[in-house]
Amino acid sequence: MTYQNFTLDIDADGIALVTWDMPGKSMNVISIEAMAEIAAIVERVAANPAIKGAVIASAKDTFSGGADLKMLEGLLREFHVSRRADPEAAALRLFEESRKLSLIYRRLETCGKPFVAAIHGTCLGGALELSLACHGRVMADDDKTKIGLPEVKVGIFPGAGGTQRVMRLTDPQSGLMMLLQGQELKAAKAKAMGLVHVTAPRAEIVETARKLLRDGQVPAKQPWDRPDFKQPGGKIYSPAGMQFWPAANAIYRRETADNYPGARAIMMACYEGLQMPMDIALRIESRYFAHVMQTPEAACMIRSLFVSMQDLNKGARRPAGPAPSSLKRIGVIGAGFMGAGIANVSAKAGIEVVLIDRDQEAADKGLAHIARQADDAIAKGRMKPADKDALLARVTASADYGKLADVDLVVEAVFEDRAIKKAVTEAVEAVIPPGCIFASNTSTLPITSLAANSARPDQFIGIHFFSPVEKMMLVEIIMGEKTGEEALARAMDFVKLIRKTPIVVNDARGFFANRCVLAYVREGFLMLDEGISATMVERCAAMAGMPVGPLSLSDEVGLDLSWKILQATKKDLGDGAVDPAQERILSALVVERGRQGRKNAQGFYDYPAAKGAKKQLWPGLVDILGAPRPAEAFDIGELKQRFLVAQALEAARTVEEGVVTDPREADVGSILGFGFAPYTGGTLSYIDAMGARAFVALCDKLAAKYGPRFAPTALLKEMADKRETFYGRFAPTARAA
Repeated sequence: MTYQNFTLDIDADGIALVTWDMPGKSMNVISIEAMAEIAAIVERVAANPAIKGAVIASAKDTFSGGADLKMLEGLLREFHVSRRADPEAAALRLFEESRKLSLIYRRLETCGKPFVAAIHGTCLGGALELSLACHGRVMADDDKTKIGLPEVKVGIFPGAGGTQRVMRLTDPQSGLMMLLQGQELKAAKAKAMGLVHVTAPRAEIVETARKLLRDGQVPAKQPWDRPDFKQPGGKIYSPAGMQFWPAANAIYRRETADNYPGARAIMMACYEGLQMPMDIALRIESRYFAHVMQTPEAACMIRSLFVSMQDLNKGARRPAGPAPSSLKRIGVIGAGFMGAGIANVSAKAGIEVVLIDRDQEAADKGLAHIARQADDAIAKGRMKPADKDALLARVTASADYGKLADVDLVVEAVFEDRAIKKAVTEAVEAVIPPGCIFASNTSTLPITSLAANSARPDQFIGIHFFSPVEKMMLVEIIMGEKTGEEALARAMDFVKLIRKTPIVVNDARGFFANRCVLAYVREGFLMLDEGISATMVERCAAMAGMPVGPLSLSDEVGLDLSWKILQATKKDLGDGAVDPAQERILSALVVERGRQGRKNAQGFYDYPAAKGAKKQLWPGLVDILGAPRPAEAFDIGELKQRFLVAQALEAARTVEEGVVTDPREADVGSILGFGFAPYTGGTLSYIDAMGARAFVALCDKLAAKYGPRFAPTALLKEMADKRETFYGRFAPTARAA
């Protein structure tokens, strides 16, 4: 029998080698066709008396990234359509379809023949669940090999036995952390946790797996199917269990504010499943999986954090006309924290970088930043000393603009000062070659106004990085009024090369991300002005799903920078463009007391110098704000809504103004750029899931109580009347390249 995605070869010892190699794909994925073939292979192995056991391996550079989530998205679409006619039948079909893979894996582990997985490269999600269903696991001990169950990051959870097998193989604390955080593990950690049996060099994993089977070291029955099985960590209803599970639940609620149905289902499936035999436990897991699949959080997160992000990373918004560019050498102007970060990620991608600053000393400080980052990576085992040497060799720190004579792209990352940016633009354009693209990393200043300083505005574009550059995955590409397709294509090729996710927006002050961020931060300032305690402001933001409170975020960005942006906005747009309460608080902190944020260890928080010491809210806030009112005076639910609505409403405004033209970019950009509550799927998905009518009604309620900043836009009112959604009205798939 032949298969499309697998081959099966039997050696003289009766060991079958099942090799996974999907044609036309760079990585194996679990598709409907692959599932059917795995099921057929299991039956073939079980039925053939000449086969003593089987090894499952991959012929590609990596084992598998897991299930194709577009398959699950299709299953969800079918469910939502069919439930209109018969909700009960639709739910039952979703349950049966979504547990097919779990049943296949259960058949594998109970078929009477031992299977061993030989793992190299990436082995995630459903692929790891396949490996866990095998009776033995051999894992390559190189840096490229990792295993994990990351489903919780896209709104669901491991639904093919992952929760039950992990929690029966390792201690409950390690298992839950792996599942709830979507951790990816290297070989040593995986072996220490008991998730793999043997580690070996990449070239030896298949032969090692064969030897385990030849020597009879792999029983054909899993530990949990034997009568003497004891759970690691003991039973749930035991003294040890009662110490662990209530504490685990408390930590779960503290970390998630119970916003994520997938994470909640992990807790429930593990807690209930561990009290049952495996077959019942797997059915419990499947029921929770089918339930989570029906939640709006899962649908929105799968769409934004997998499907849309995948589309954007593949260049959905790249113009088709310009040929792909090969960037060999770039220039970065400004060797401060941001510029050095841009130079660092570029050099890591193999690009030669000329890092320019006003003098050699300043440029060398940028190079020193890159060296410190490399030293930190070496200390954590993520880089080798030789890699650091190669990295630094690709960066030339200098004050000489003449070294830009042969670069393909220049990224300007100097202060948010129009005069400085004008001088830099003129100095750069005096030396760069004719085809070079000039990009500004400005965070708020409109690109069109900056391009007025350029002799070639069609080659002038915005490439807005987020801080810290090394960690933040989003890059906002801004089109000026005269920016050409070649500049956009070159910018997108650059972002792809440095492995960031791009969104493309049209020009406006603050563009997309910073407009939403400023709305979020402003709401925090206004809450302080209303007498809400700083602690309550920060905690309510966390409960709403934001990763960083507005006051902490202000400190990280720099209170002095926020003050400069506020003053620049007043200068350009007038006094009415800024909120007087926010200006008053910033003035008291920055101008009167010199508190600049984390950069000088003094902001809304005090930052102790002692290593490991935690930041604390500055007690002196009471001198600026007065004593806070009692917590009982405020509605926590409403405070959470204000944080999310302020940002989502600003995102809707950017769509109405034509700044954002693709809802995928608003959603992916809001999550990656400023951490907008990921469980919502992003700013526009938040509105779509609520429904335009309900969102407009909520805006009207908040506007009546807190002022016109919450007034719904004309577009939202029209969408409410027509019962439209952003994804329906602006149909992103029609424009995918």
